Amino acid sequence: MIYIGCDHGGFALKQEIFKYIKEDLALEIEDLGCYDTSSVDYPDYAEKVCNKVIAENAQGILICGTGIGISIAANKIKGIRCALCSEPFSAEMTRKHNNANVLAMGGRTTGSELAKSIVKAFLSTDFEGGRHQNRLDKIAALENIK
Repeated sequence: MIYIGCDHGGFALKQEIFKYIKEDLALEIEDLGCYDTSSVDYPDYAEKVCNKVIAENAQGILICGTGIGISIAANKIKGIRCALCSEPFSAEMTRKHNNANVLAMGGRTTGSELAKSIVKAFLSTDFEGGRHQNRLDKIAALENIK
């Protein structure tokens, strides 16, 4: 399952990406909001999506105006590895090397066709494991630093 969420700045792109994943990629996806362009706070949607990702060992996609704020909020949640990607190579590498479980993008900075290619790279790439797992273990240990 893939969970998707956004703030008002990411609403238009979220609508396109939701349709692309459901129809073109034929994957299960659930929209956790927001549902229109009324001003909302991106941390609320980062929390909704990331809680589902953690609870179900799923993947998530978050979109705000630039992708910056929503990715920062997402990465505050224990167990989330959210990567803000602006091209497909980074989306592929964050899956291979970082086992990212959430993709962030900017609705005001990323065109829909580019966003689709980023999403496809993210969702079609697996974690390589091996030497990268040790690094992920070190990242996880950082979550326990006060």
